[in-house]
Amino acid sequence: MRYISLGSGSKGNSTLIEYRSRSVLIDCGFSRKNLISRLQAASADAHCLEAILVTHEHADHAKGAMAVAELVDSPLYCSVGTAIKMGWIEHRLWRPVSGGELLDIAGMKVAAVTVPHDAKEPLQFVAEASGRRVGVLSDLGSLTPHVIEAYQGCHGLQLEANHDPEMLRNGPYPPSLQKRVAGPFGHLSNAQCAELIQRIRWPGLLHLTAGHISEKNNHPERVIATLSEYIGAAAEQVSLLPQDDISGWREI
Repeated sequence: MRYISLGSGSKGNSTLIEYRSRSVLIDCGFSRKNLISRLQAASADAHCLEAILVTHEHADHAKGAMAVAELVDSPLYCSVGTAIKMGWIEHRLWRPVSGGELLDIAGMKVAAVTVPHDAKEPLQFVAEASGRRVGVLSDLGSLTPHVIEAYQGCHGLQLEANHDPEMLRNGPYPPSLQKRVAGPFGHLSNAQCAELIQRIRWPGLLHLTAGHISEKNNHPERVIATLSEYIGAAAEQVSLLPQDDISGWREI
């Protein structure tokens, strides 16, 4: 089992998870052309996609998803709330999924996890195969007991470290947007990401990456400094996900 970030940030998010040459895509916040280019850079074939999972309706996660699903003629899974927002309810490729549901896709069991975010019915996902688990988690404003429980025992984790509170307060966002980002239905700060790692880290964890890093309200050096301090790791052990490039494959 392996996975790769095809891009992570406000300009677009997408993650590919592969198991025995079968794969699923979590989110597609890029145009179809851009997504295909990123898949090619990862030496991955779009036509091997057996499903696309969309976490919520915000453009940086969903805007190219149905176009890619139509290209490869594969089902697209998301919540009813997301489908309503995106106008997908009547689409032949749309499949509903609810928080707490376990999907059987591409030889993997994929759990849909309800998260607190300012979207209609947002979900995040944990995929498991052959006793290995990879958790993809971003776009949530607070650490609920449900989220902490759902992401236990992962061998690979891709988490959100969106903003630095000081940079957010002193940055270009108006107060209303600052409040939304920092609120319980917004995005995780660096410290919240570190707290989550502390609560779900275990000896079996092989790969840990932080992404969805704001270009205006955060800086990679601040992410690395906060995470390394909180989790007791050397700075070079903290791995960040790029926005404008793929991350490289991680095997679990």
